[in-house]
Amino acid sequence: MQEHKKHIAILGSTGSIGTQALEVIDQNPDYFEVEVLTANNNADLLIRQAIHFVPNVVVIANEDKYLYVKEALLNFPIKVYSGADAICQIVEMDTVDLVLTAMVGYAGLLPTIRAIKKGKHIALANKETLVVAGDLITKLAVANKVAILPVDSEHSAIFQCLQGEWHNKIEKILLTASGGPFLGKERSYLEKVTKNEALKHPCWEMGAKITIDSASLMNKGLEVIEARWLFQVPAEQIEVVVHPQSVIHSMVQFEDGSIKAQLGIPDMKIPIQYAFSYPLRLKNQQSRLNFTKYPTFSFTEPDTKTFRNLALAYEALKKGGNTPCILNAANEVVVDAFLKDRIGFLKMSDLIEKAMNSMPFITEPTYEDIKQSNEETIKFTKSLLTHKFDNKL
Repeated sequence: MQEHKKHIAILGSTGSIGTQALEVIDQNPDYFEVEVLTANNNADLLIRQAIHFVPNVVVIANEDKYLYVKEALLNFPIKVYSGADAICQIVEMDTVDLVLTAMVGYAGLLPTIRAIKKGKHIALANKETLVVAGDLITKLAVANKVAILPVDSEHSAIFQCLQGEWHNKIEKILLTASGGPFLGKERSYLEKVTKNEALKHPCWEMGAKITIDSASLMNKGLEVIEARWLFQVPAEQIEVVVHPQSVIHSMVQFEDGSIKAQLGIPDMKIPIQYAFSYPLRLKNQQSRLNFTKYPTFSFTEPDTKTFRNLALAYEALKKGGNTPCILNAANEVVVDAFLKDRIGFLKMSDLIEKAMNSMPFITEPTYEDIKQSNEETIKFTKSLLTHKFDNKL
């Protein structure tokens, strides 16, 4: 048992990453303790989690559910708050050692900024934070001497490959992708796919939004942008490789041509635990990789003509400025529309591209610029849905 348990704030505790993070903490009670739990809308699960872990604070973002949560936890020594502002405030608590940002989408940006400014180390599962404000976040982290520990399996893999190699120059990052449920499918097939088909990922269990992003390859595009900021490597040195087995989680190629890869079963609890325990590797009860079950590893190039979102993400990264923010905001709108059966699968890329080409470009956006770009892009993309595509596809 270590002398001081790491007190963790979990932002988004009822989502896929949040629930798996709590499993990690449950399996390592000598090392970790839950200090804060937050949820957006799932009050019932938040209450069950709070009763089990008895954190110092819980926050329900949906203010309409505050009294419901408050009354359910009356007999426990737990402070209960509500609203987005409360989430930003609790990450600044002196009792928090590490903040896991597992909120979905743009909503994770401001709490992450507030936590970094208070010197809190970040276990980053919210890739959108670096997508929309990578330059701002990385500069803040350096200024406040804060570690950003990646939780995404691919970025955790790269991070692990770089241990002991920080003095060696990266020639290329090889970011692996499963290819999602529609690997190898043509546009004619994708024109008719349903949300239920898109939500059936062959390897990973994830939330709805990230699962759709994976099916469209937007998730991989966002990860390319995230990798650029985490590892300070330009777009030209980040290559996506489709690896359907999802055993090699990513690779790093160095100047001498050597390649280091990180392998393991497709289980998010492993990178979550590594982010929590870094630089230690703690023993766990997760399944081990059996190579005899994978007699063949296959690798192909991604089809960016069919799955255009990956190409759009590269375009946004190369253009820079507020373009990645525009890409992300438009994507959040169209994924929500697809999940509500308002548009077809391929139409998502069309609307994202339209937003990228239509919104004002800002070369060096401030936080206020990013906030405005996000709001205006959401409004613009929703107008496209209403006027052109709603109920037509």
